[in-house]
Amino acid sequence: MLDDKNNSTNKKQDNRNLSDVFKELQEIRYSQSSQINTSSDNVKRTKTSKQSKSKPKAKVSFVYDNNVSFDDKRGIKLSNLIIVFVILVLIIIAVFPMNVFSMETETAESNSDETVETSSIPTDFEINRKALNMQKIISENSSFEKVKEQVTEERAIEYETQTQSNATLPRGEQVVLQQGIEGKENVSLVKTYENGEFIEEIILAKETLEEPTPEILDIGTSDFLANLKIHIGDTIYLTSTTKLRKEPSEDSEEVAEIKESLDVKLLELPNENWCKVSFDSVEGYLPTSKLTSAAKTPSIVEKNRIQRILINVNIEMELNKSTGLTLKDYQKIFTGIPNDTNGVFQQNAEVFYNIDKKYNVNGIFIAAIAIHESGWGTSQIANDKNNLFGYGSYDETPYDSSYEFTSFADGIETVAKSLVKYYLNPAGTKIYDGETASAWYYNGPTLEGVNQRYASDSDWHTKVYSYMEMLYNRLS
Repeated sequence: MLDDKNNSTNKKQDNRNLSDVFKELQEIRYSQSSQINTSSDNVKRTKTSKQSKSKPKAKVSFVYDNNVSFDDKRGIKLSNLIIVFVILVLIIIAVFPMNVFSMETETAESNSDETVETSSIPTDFEINRKALNMQKIISENSSFEKVKEQVTEERAIEYETQTQSNATLPRGEQVVLQQGIEGKENVSLVKTYENGEFIEEIILAKETLEEPTPEILDIGTSDFLANLKIHIGDTIYLTSTTKLRKEPSEDSEEVAEIKESLDVKLLELPNENWCKVSFDSVEGYLPTSKLTSAAKTPSIVEKNRIQRILINVNIEMELNKSTGLTLKDYQKIFTGIPNDTNGVFQQNAEVFYNIDKKYNVNGIFIAAIAIHESGWGTSQIANDKNNLFGYGSYDETPYDSSYEFTSFADGIETVAKSLVKYYLNPAGTKIYDGETASAWYYNGPTLEGVNQRYASDSDWHTKVYSYMEMLYNRLS
């Protein structure tokens, strides 16, 4: 009979669910409570009329094993059940959070002859406010999409850059001799995208359509050119008077002598010590140590301008041309001359400049005549008649026959116009105010040509030139 009961219990135990477990826990607790409170006066009992006729109450014994009673194993089974219960609750809360988890147990009914009043077992639990949202996590991680596609593209092939040294370029400077051109190729490849973003590619094959053209560069190596910041064909200047040689050697034949500050054109650079230049159409070699540039020596340009003017000063120079001097140049020339005791020429420096530009005549030549004829503006004719030239005078009656002018400026301009019209230009030459040259006394536009008809002194032209040379030299 006990075996059948045990077998029945085991079958129920196999099929029991969570509710059965709770009921079983309640029955255990109530069974223990009944035994403890049998002798207590606080327990209320309700007996039926059948109680006195019933047999003595037998001890309840639950069997969970074939031969082991609950009394023997109840301590172990209870702790195991509690552990299982706690684990189940934690799993339920983690996976399916709820606002309130509660569980009530039903009051066990006693046998037909006894009813026990009990209170329900409260099992409220706190809300898990940090529960994992498994659905959201799975959704987010399953949204990644990786796509691969095979394509063929036309792509550019980069060109190579080839360099070569060039001693005729400033060091570090580059000149493109041949422009590089990219080639073309077809490329078969597999591209990988993740969520629409390109992440990698694998090239399968390439087919060249057009070969690239390499870029060729000349790289300069000349320190001389780099130091002066110049190139072949530029203008450079002499730092001192130097001989122009036929070959790049100090022992070579001399071609010409070039004065300080004069300019030459750079033609070639055979080495860092010598260069080939052109000086007023004359070619030769100069040592690079005697040269500079406007970039390195800015003041050399102004010095060169003056030197270019002075180099053309000679007794055979043409006088029917402007000097090319500026007003500052004229002021520099005539300021502070010791022989100009009355300051006549210093005061009229601008007058000489004006006639130089207005009548296209050499103003220094006009001033040199005035200095020679008036003794630096100290003659009686100059002081009494503002006539620095003795203009109109005859050898027999120089003072009486000379012209009188309202001012030195008036006299300077009158003489300049007369020389331009009658002495310095060939007949028919267009001169000033729409007039043409009469050339009545024209014998060439030089000092010697003017001397033939202007002065009776045959050495007059050399004396005038000496003053011209002195005035020009005041520029340097």
